[in-house]
Amino acid sequence: MKHLHLSLIIIFNATFCFAQQNNILQKGNESYKKKLFDQAEAQYKQALDETPDNLTAAFNLGNTLFRNKKADDAMHLFDDAFSFAKNDIQKANALYNKGVSLSQQKKLPESIDAYKSALRFNPSDSLARQNLQRALNERKKEQEKEEQNKKNNPPPKNDQKKDQNKDQSKLNQQQIKQMLQALQEQEKLLQKKVQSTKAASTTKPEKDW
Repeated sequence: MKHLHLSLIIIFNATFCFAQQNNILQKGNESYKKKLFDQAEAQYKQALDETPDNLTAAFNLGNTLFRNKKADDAMHLFDDAFSFAKNDIQKANALYNKGVSLSQQKKLPESIDAYKSALRFNPSDSLARQNLQRALNERKKEQEKEEQNKKNNPPPKNDQKKDQNKDQSKLNQQQIKQMLQALQEQEKLLQKKVQSTKAASTTKPEKDW
């Protein structure tokens, strides 16, 4: 996964915000540039508390969480940024960053879907196209590795033989039981015949009138 291009798109333009909100965002942006991510996170959250649908605050808070190794939380912020977006480019950027977060978490199928969605909104996004191709290649390698592992690690033959021996043992026991029962039946019949023969020999012959 190291060779995936995990660069985020960031928004430092907050001119559409009110003066106070703009001031908070500017402080957050400055903290982000200085890599003071805990501080930037608090400032962007403050901006979002004051304006819950603030695209820039949501977008840059997502970036900050990602840099702070909170990729799963960042992904949800990019979902929010997508819902706040006013045009296709903003939507594409939010989806692209979501794809980066998913790639970081090694969730390749989901990241592939995110990059594809980003390209639907902005077909000229070269970063999304490059990351999509890399993610597809990485996914293909994983699938090939899984298939190879299956081929190289078939079920142990010893276990198969043990199962067969168990089945054969059960079968032999059943056969032995049936044979014993058959012998017992034959012995009973033989005893009956012997008893009937003895009875016939000891009985006096009928009198000839």
